[in-house]
Amino acid sequence: MKKFLSAAILMFACSLGNAFAQIPSVNLRTVEGKTIDTATLNNDGKPFIISFFASWCKPCNRELDNIAEKYEEWQEETGVKLIAVSIDEGQNAQKVKPFIDNHGWEYEVILDPNSDFRRALGVPMIPHTFVIDGNGQIAMSHNGYTEGSEEEAIEKVRELLAAAPKAAPAEGECCKEKAEGECCKEKAEGECHKTEGCEANGECKKAEGQCCKEKANNETSK
Repeated sequence: MKKFLSAAILMFACSLGNAFAQIPSVNLRTVEGKTIDTATLNNDGKPFIISFFASWCKPCNRELDNIAEKYEEWQEETGVKLIAVSIDEGQNAQKVKPFIDNHGWEYEVILDPNSDFRRALGVPMIPHTFVIDGNGQIAMSHNGYTEGSEEEAIEKVRELLAAAPKAAPAEGECCKEKAEGECCKEKAEGECHKTEGCEANGECKKAEGQCCKEKANNETSK
């Protein structure tokens, strides 16, 4: 019987993971009063974190306080942002903005007073944290909080960034060759120009990571 229950719970958890691969659409308001569709939440193609909390939830506040101490470093390193979703109800919902200001949190904050977004995501209890990848898909779901468990979220963000395909160089920019002594070609209009550090035949003398541009007339020697 225990094995059956364990298997059933596992299957249910897996079905939740598949069902909520994408952020569901719920119309909510930010603490500034702006209406927002949760399906449009994004971070300009970079991963972000959604954290469900309430002003009365001590583990939630401890988690968000601990993240706040590292948040600037996280942003500088990964560009991540955190969206905190308050499930405070009634009169308490009106106290959320003063509450977050008092804590000095610099997160984006959304109000979910009827727990519509919470139910749409199948959140059983708070605190609950999601990591969303650059395509808007749920990459990690974590319930509860213990000291240091916030590191799981940023590690997942790092993992997603490491696995993301590298963007192609913008047109007109010279790509940097890693092998010392190699040159790269400027893409804009097919024009290349010899720069300081290049020999007449277009070979680089510069240090690793730097490059020279070939001459516009494609001559490699004189």
